[in-house]
Amino acid sequence: MDHLVTARSMFGLNMGVHIIFATLGVGIPLMILLAEILYYKTKDKDYELMAQRWTKGAAVLLGVAIPTGTIAGVQLALLWPGFMEIVGKVMALPFQIEIYAFFIEALFLSIYVYAADRISRKMRIISLILVAIGALASAVLITNVHAFEGTPAGFRILNGEIVSVDPWAAFFNPSFFVTSGHVAVSAYTTGGFVIASVAAFKMLRARKHNPREYKFHHKALMMGLVIGGIFSFVTALNGHESMQKVYEYQPEKLAAAEGLFETQDHAPLALGGFTDEKEQRVKYGIEFPWMLSFLSGNSFNTVITGLNDFPRDYWPPLFVHTLFNGMVIIGSILILVALVGVVWYKFLKKKSFPKIFMWAFVATGPLAIMGIEFGWIFACTGRQPWVIYRIMRTSEAVTTSANLHILFFLFLLVYIVLVAAVALVLVFYFRRNPLSKELAAQAD
Repeated sequence: MDHLVTARSMFGLNMGVHIIFATLGVGIPLMILLAEILYYKTKDKDYELMAQRWTKGAAVLLGVAIPTGTIAGVQLALLWPGFMEIVGKVMALPFQIEIYAFFIEALFLSIYVYAADRISRKMRIISLILVAIGALASAVLITNVHAFEGTPAGFRILNGEIVSVDPWAAFFNPSFFVTSGHVAVSAYTTGGFVIASVAAFKMLRARKHNPREYKFHHKALMMGLVIGGIFSFVTALNGHESMQKVYEYQPEKLAAAEGLFETQDHAPLALGGFTDEKEQRVKYGIEFPWMLSFLSGNSFNTVITGLNDFPRDYWPPLFVHTLFNGMVIIGSILILVALVGVVWYKFLKKKSFPKIFMWAFVATGPLAIMGIEFGWIFACTGRQPWVIYRIMRTSEAVTTSANLHILFFLFLLVYIVLVAAVALVLVFYFRRNPLSKELAAQAD
């Protein structure tokens, strides 16, 4: 790998790991909060036990999100000094506020974990509300830096100097609200489906020999499907709005996402296939006539600028079409699976699910995480070759330090060990504290 590719790969490796834990760190607290509310309303102790067990898992995930987030901050300074020079002068506000958001999250999670038996039920719910708010605010504030990269605002560069700095204009850049909304709803989608996935897997194991555990996990499954389904639908609506922002502010990214080379109105939407640069079309895809124009500007007459109207070195990598399609297809599958599960149980009044349904539910968690990965890679890769759109190229922001490939492999080793350790800790803890034992204690 050349120098720039190595730097991008190193940071991408870190973010590819961190985003999993950060996303679950936003989504799981909402599920814990809802379980506590359901227990408060119904007095069903299963929901209290869900909240307790999910909290143990969330604490482990938070313990990993902190160091991976810290490493991301270190890598920003190490790998992208040119970018950090602008961010330090213009966009430092989200980083500063994020410290307070994380403080709120950590403080009230500690209160909930260590003082739960000494505070009232209402105070436990209030603590969880503040945990959820802190987690969401932390994610939104950090992601706002990414929004700023795509739609920079609040400064000018005059004779090589940064002038006319307005930190609030930079903070509330044109894509702030749609990007922060997308982060929130996609995190809640992932949290719901990860819970549903684990519950479905446990139901398959408990189906014949342990009806009490089966019933417990069934409740968790339905919670996950309902929350995951609702927020996956909202994510789709928000994703549509996000693409309209891309049409307005990053037209070459939209053209690359759809493999569109020639400027045209009544532009088709291409689903599936791959972009062939030589033939300048999407091969083996399914075209929906006029739909790209309509979805981009709410009119079939909307003109979509093709890639050929931009300089070749402005083009993003053309494989972003595949990333975008992967994100859209996964989101559609999640909506469908959640809808089928809820209709089967709530409206058709079926007491159990066919095995094929159960395995589909198991798949929702990994699919949701894949959707998150596809989404952030598409967002960042689709902005290339810019680190700050039309202001600074990624190649201009990268460090001049040599031997990055050695650091890359060291970080790769660290993350392999870290991910393996997380898996082992979670497995070890829940094996040492099986559900059957806690259900028996609950019955006593």
